[in-house]
Amino acid sequence: MAYDPTVSAIDHSSGEERGRSAGDLLRQLLGDLTVLFRKELALAASEVSQSIDQAKHGAQSMVTGGAVIYAGVLFLLAAATLWLTTMMAAWVAALIVGAGVTVIGLLMLAVGKSRMSATKLAPERTIASLRKDKHAVERQMP
Repeated sequence: MAYDPTVSAIDHSSGEERGRSAGDLLRQLLGDLTVLFRKELALAASEVSQSIDQAKHGAQSMVTGGAVIYAGVLFLLAAATLWLTTMMAAWVAALIVGAGVTVIGLLMLAVGKSRMSATKLAPERTIASLRKDKHAVERQMP
């Protein structure tokens, strides 16, 4: 639907019909777009903040769980090393256990790093909303 500057608009504040110039309508459109943009920015900030909070809670859980597992793993590694010393020299047993633990640790670091990627922090709902707003504005423009 194209805009016709000769058609009068209704003033919603008084209920009376009056003619509005293209400049008035453009100012109103710009004002509305400014308000919309501010609200979209507030939504984006809220969404990013929520994502960061979730990442913090996840990191705290990982650290706490890691500390508990660390204590248990130390005892298991000591037991494995002591068991291997019954079959070989102590230094060889310690070398085998240390190498195995190092490989497992490197794999765990790689997985953790991939899960903490920055792409998971993107405000997806805000981006989708901005796209809808852009299309709505494009449809309204002559």
